[in-house]
Amino acid sequence: QVQLVESGGGLAQAGGSLRLSCAASARTFGRYYMGWFRQAPGKEREFVAAIAWSTAGPYYADSVKGRFTISRDNAKNTMYLQMNSLKPEDTAVYYCAGGRGISIATMDYWGQGTQVTVSS
Repeated sequence: QVQLVESGGGLAQAGGSLRLSCAASARTFGRYYMGWFRQAPGKEREFVAAIAWSTAGPYYADSVKGRFTISRDNAKNTMYLQMNSLKPEDTAVYYCAGGRGISIATMDYWGQGTQVTVSS
């Protein structure tokens, strides 16, 4: 069983930055696809970014491309999401996930989520 724990959420102003971290418990962390998803109130969970264990990717949703950067440190079993030029519409609970692919359906493990709030 893989446990994922997010940290780094909080409140930011529009145009500001936040950095999310996701710590994984598994020693096999390096073999998983890892991704970030988000869910705003009243909306479905959506893909934000993902990164493969190999050199494939990274992958980004069009809404965050050029503003967010996903990275991972397999030696530390940790994944990151650097969020720059934040917009109010980025406000959501952000979830870290790991699995066999980059879609919601292929993610097998999920963190508890961390709130990101962007004020205008």
